[in-house]
Parts: sequence; C-alpha cells; structure tokens
Amino acid sequence: MQNNILPQNFYSAYQKRLAEVRSHLNRPLTLAEKILYVHLFDSKETKAYQRGSDYAYFAPDRVAMQDATAQMALLQFMNAGKSKTAVPSSVHCDHLVTAKVGASDDLHSANVTNKEVYDFLLSVSQKYGIDFWKPGAGIIHQVVLENYAFPGGMMVGTDSHTPNAGGLSMVAIGVGGADAVDVMVGMPWELKMPKLIGVKLSGRMNGWTSPKDVILKLAGILTVKGGTNAIIEYFGEGVSSLSATGKATICNMGAEVGATTSIFPFDEKTAYYLKATGRADIAEQAAAVAADLQADAEAIAAPEKYYDRVIEINLDELEPYINGPFTPDAAHPISEFVKIVKEKNYPETVEVGLIGSCTNSSYEDLAKAASIARQANENNIETKAKFILSPGSEKVRATAERDGLLAPFEQFGGLIMANACGPCIGQWKRQTDDPQALNSIVSSFNRNFAKRADGNPNTYHFVTSPNLVTALTLAGRLTFNPLTDTIFNKDGKAIKLQEPEGDELPQQGFAQAESGCLQPSADGSSIEVKIAPDSQRLQKLQPFAPWDGNDYKGLALLIKTQGKCTTDHISMAGEWLRFRGHLENISDNLLMGAVNAFNEKTNEVLNPLDGSYGKVSQVAKTLKSKGISSIVVAEDNYGEGSSREHAAMEPRFLGVKAILSKSFARIHETNLKKQGMLALTFANAADYDQVKETDTIDILGLTEFAPGKPLTIKLHHTDGSEDSFAANHTYNQEQIDWFKAGCALNMMK
Repeated sequence: MQNNILPQNFYSAYQKRLAEVRSHLNRPLTLAEKILYVHLFDSKETKAYQRGSDYAYFAPDRVAMQDATAQMALLQFMNAGKSKTAVPSSVHCDHLVTAKVGASDDLHSANVTNKEVYDFLLSVSQKYGIDFWKPGAGIIHQVVLENYAFPGGMMVGTDSHTPNAGGLSMVAIGVGGADAVDVMVGMPWELKMPKLIGVKLSGRMNGWTSPKDVILKLAGILTVKGGTNAIIEYFGEGVSSLSATGKATICNMGAEVGATTSIFPFDEKTAYYLKATGRADIAEQAAAVAADLQADAEAIAAPEKYYDRVIEINLDELEPYINGPFTPDAAHPISEFVKIVKEKNYPETVEVGLIGSCTNSSYEDLAKAASIARQANENNIETKAKFILSPGSEKVRATAERDGLLAPFEQFGGLIMANACGPCIGQWKRQTDDPQALNSIVSSFNRNFAKRADGNPNTYHFVTSPNLVTALTLAGRLTFNPLTDTIFNKDGKAIKLQEPEGDELPQQGFAQAESGCLQPSADGSSIEVKIAPDSQRLQKLQPFAPWDGNDYKGLALLIKTQGKCTTDHISMAGEWLRFRGHLENISDNLLMGAVNAFNEKTNEVLNPLDGSYGKVSQVAKTLKSKGISSIVVAEDNYGEGSSREHAAMEPRFLGVKAILSKSFARIHETNLKKQGMLALTFANAADYDQVKETDTIDILGLTEFAPGKPLTIKLHHTDGSEDSFAANHTYNQEQIDWFKAGCALNMMK
C-alpha cells in the first residue's frame, strides 16, 4: 500500500492552521469544526460559515472506492485528462463477490465472473497511482480502518458507510463518484457546512449490550432523516469505555440516520488500535496534539451552546436493541421486542442469522460472538437456524482462525464466507424451500430495506448486534431474550447463556496475513486501459447534453412514487451490480423497486403515449425515443441509503429532467446535481397530492434560475384544468452552472 498514509508534517500543519482558524472565529470549537476548518481548500476563505446553509470548499486528504462504485468514478476520472490522482486513493474489491457456498469457491467464482471488471480496475489503478485491493482482501471500510484512517484527517469514499473511519477521529464522508473525481483531480470539493448533533455518552456498557446498541437506539431517536446535513459528534465520559472498532461501528451506521458523517475524539483506545495495526508513529504524533483532536473543554461543558442539538445516552441503562423490519430506525429495546413481535405478528421463527459486514466484523465482534457459540457447543445446544459469517478483512480472518474464534461457529454448522460484503448488499444466493413464505432473518448489518439482503419481499430483516444474532440463531426464534430466558439443549436441559466476553484486540497481535494490496506503478504512462467495444460490463461515458436554455415544458410523469424510495428502489444492487460500469445496461433497472402511487405496484407505470403499462425503464426509453422528457415525483427522503450515483445517472441517461420530492437524502441530492438534473422539493408538501397519473408537467423559471429563488411547477390535467405551485431548491451558483453545462464533469473540460 501507499507509504504516504499521513500527509507530510500533517500534525504540525494541522496545529498551525487550527491556530489561524481560532484567530478568525474567536470561540471554542467542536472536534468536527476543527477538522472541517483545517481542511478548507483555501485558508483565505476562513470565516464563520452558517451551519446547514452555507457551502464551503474542502481539500480532503484521500479517497477510497469500492469496486461497484469505482467503475463509474474511474470512467469519469479518465475523462479528466490527469496522469495521476492528486491525493492518495484506493480501490477495494468487496462488492462483486456473491456469497453462496463458502469463501474459497465464492472467491474463485468471483474472479472468473468479474475478470473483465477486475482487470479494468487494476489497470486504471496501476496507470493513475491508485492502491488496488484484491477480492478477498477485505471490506473497504475495515481495510481503511486498518490501514489508512488517521486522527484529524479528512477523506471521501464512494460508499455511504465511509464514516466508519470516524472511529479513528477522522471526518470521513460518503459521496458519489463525481465528487470523488473532484478530489482526485485536485479541485475544491464542495459541501454544505454541516450542522452538529452532539451525543453525550455517560456510564459504561455492560452485559449483553454492545456499541451497536448505541446507534440502534439513536436511529430510533433521529429516524432515517434526522441526521441529514449534520455531523454526529460523540463526547462524554462513556466514550473512553468503547473500543476503536466499537466506535467505528457506531459511526458506520450513522449513515442510516442520514448523517453527513460521525466522529469520536482521539483517546487511548484510538492510540491502542493504531499501534496494534502497525501505525505506532501516527499514534504518537496524534497523542502529542491530543487536545486538538477532541472538542474544546468549553464545548463539552456547555454542549447546548456549541451543537445544534444535544442527545444524551446513559450506557449504564442502555439495553440491547433489535431494529426492523424493513427500516433501520424501527428501534426496539429487547425488553419490549417480544411484545412487538406478537402484536405485529412478525414471523417468529428465525431462519438465518448473519454476522459480519462493514458494520460488525472486527476482531472484538467475532471474539464476543464466538464466546456464545463456544457455550452452545460446550452445553450441547444445537443451533435452530442457519448461520453465516463474513469476516471484515483477511487480517481479521487469519487472526480469528489462529486464535480459535472461527472453529466454534463451524462446529455448530456455521458457514464462513469470503471477506466481502456479500449478503449485506444483496450479494447472497440464498437457498430457501419456499420463497413465498413470510420469514425472518437477523443480522449485524446496517440496512434492512425490503428485498435488500436476499431479493425476497417476504423476508422480514432485523438488525442487531453480533451477540444477539448468535443467541437468536441458536434459539431459532425472535421471541428469545438471552438476558432472561433459557434455551434447551439436545438433552432437554435448560441452559442460561452467560454474558458474552472477548478481547477487543488480539493478545498476540494480528497474524501476518497477505494484505492483498497491489501497489501502483511508479510511472503508469505506458499502461493502456482497455474496454472492449462490445463489452456488456463496461462502457465509456459520453457527455450529457447541456441545458438548451429553455423552461422544461410538456414533461411526462414517469412515476409518482409512494412511501420509502431508497437508492435500492431506484437502482437495485444484487445481480445488477455486474452492470455498474455500463450505464446503458444498468439503466434497465431504473426505479424497478419503487411503488407506483396510482396502482401500488412496482415496476408498472403508465405509458402516456398509448395508455398501456410497462416497466419504468422501458417507458422511459420509449418516451426518450420520441423526444419526450420526463419527471419523477416522490415523497420524503428520496434517495435514502447508498451513495450509488447510478441512481442519478440512470434517470439522466433515460431522459428524466427532474426529481420533485418532499425531501432528499444528502448524498443523492448532490449526485443529482452533479449529473445535471433538477432536484426540487415541494414548497408545500400537500401539493404532492395534486399530481395526477396522466398529467403533463412544466418547470418554469429556469431562464432566471438563481440561488434561493423558487421555480414554478405547472400541472396540465387531461380535463383541461391546470394547477401551479412553487418548488424549492438548494442550488448555489456553481451547481446551477453544472446544470447549464449538462453535468459537473463537463465543467472540467
């Protein structure tokens, strides 16, 4: 991997810039503010930015990309005319490995099936100076935590769970590929200055409670959009009791409340982890400036003065949580969960338990879950459900195997999958006897949207800690509470499971495992990146056409979505991941998971040309072929979930001019803007109800498109009547220029 993990003289420069920031702002600072202001692209622009409204330009230290989103990001970077990335960057092959029969066979299958894509990513990485992590090396966020993250740094990643690195006191933000390209070419990277949510942790966790329960509880408080355009910053005495990987788990799942990122202050646990993963030099340098890697004392003493919202969680009183189904903010403390299951008639039998993913695949996670599995084996308890484990990295897997942490799972029938995302992102060939039957699964993942894990709308997916996943898998039912209940072994004896225990880091240090990282060539100028003209996996990008200078008139309504519409609904993953580098092919999945408000069906919308109904993508293609542009109307938090910019590029490619919603998720709104689309919100949410299935729609005021100035929506109903109302937007002048140019990438040329 690259030697320049830490920018030269980083901490001395950090302190110098921070002193300048203090002289401008003249007030105590939170940790997030320190890192953000230090990373302003132009120090001359240091001023008191209005949180939640002012845009600022930043200079992140590095970029990370996973293989599914890296394809489109690097296809765009190749068009930028650069010979090398401006900042250290890495590609991680973790998304394209399908979990089916086990690690070895699944990796072999992935290498064969995805050879064209892997070869492309490797050649681009070699040419442009990018670290390339092979399939099986690990999940992007675990690998970044083990190798690249450092306190006080700032990074962007083309995955929504990039905030995982906040566990090591880094501002790490999930973005779309076009944003990553900005950073890789050395341009200023734009972000609305986030609001700040302070979470004060007091007390100390105990018993069955885990770090995962902090964010599961917080998700219930904030909901899936309560953290939008905000950084969640943790502080308080309870912070010091959490391991670095436990903090990473909490930061990782902050994406599920819409947060820009989450962060913990530097402390002894941070330094402990850095030393254990071969970065003692960084730990020592950070420790020397520790006061500048945490919020100022005044902010901690009176947080309500320095954060936009303050939430307190007492770890002494925190219960284990189980969240779901179908949304990660349906939060249930275990003391109430049995009642909830019965009241709502959820399928009580647990069919599969899964631990791993980028959220919960650390050594500590496996050690504690293994202690429960070991109890089951020692007490002759037979697991009642299937069990699947996906280690987070080869470093963790090899160490866990050496220390005997995998054997207890295998002994009771657990299946060890590859060090990859697998089931968490829908890369799971699940074997089930009756896919039509309602069924429940439990996982330690971060998301549980309908159909996300296995593609089955009848699967009720609950997320919890690895500890509870293991216990519920042993019991085989959602109504088992290991804090109070007993479980019967093969001899009919009632056994009370003891509280899980395990080391947060290996006592013998991490095992020496193959890193899986291929470093780039010193001079990549002679390397040719090849894309076959007839490839079904990769396709060179053509520039989107610039705005024609006129208002949009006569737009066809492609779909009016009802309820939750995440990026999974807009551009499904699973089997569609194979087309992430081919815009034309992947556009065939456009909005296929979205519910049509007029018939409450998925992937069935009106073709206004002939009155028939068809797939969303097919209707969009037909309209485009006739020179008719379209619009999508949606409800709240449109684009919630992953950072995949395909959810913005696909509608753009198929002739959709605008998304009109009640509200947007942060990353998706930015992705739409980057691709030259209009991201508009109802000034009055009730106007959503005025939109009829057969309407044609005008967007007026584009000739005077300006920051803060609403546009006008005019609905033409088939009975000849019309309705007009205002639509708001958050475009600044630069973003308006992207729109006029056709997309942000066109501005680079």
